Amino acid sequence: MRLLRSTLIVIGVVQLMFGLIFILVPGQFATFFNLPTAPEWVNWLFAMMGARFAGYAAGMFLAARDPPKHRSWIPIMIGIQSIDWLATIFYLLNGAVTLAQVTTAAFLPLIFIAVLAWR
Repeated sequence: MRLLRSTLIVIGVVQLMFGLIFILVPGQFATFFNLPTAPEWVNWLFAMMGARFAGYAAGMFLAARDPPKHRSWIPIMIGIQSIDWLATIFYLLNGAVTLAQVTTAAFLPLIFIAVLAWR
């Protein structure tokens, strides 16, 4: 149970971090990862996406307090992490992004999935 709670907290922190980045400084994110500057309207999508990241962070923190009581958050996050990883691999294989740009997205979702599914 301790590993599950710790993992839920780590996922919550990551989700919150990305939420704040995409709400507050979306343009700097692209610059940091050496991605081309996106059109200004993309920041609108990033802000909405950031709100969802923050919402899932709240869900992960809630689930970490009492995983059996809030277990419905866990398969939802397994689904999100699965899509994240598949999308990352797809865009890596198509050359749209590099391994240096996706950094931990190439492996961290698999670790999160394994721990969440193992519970």
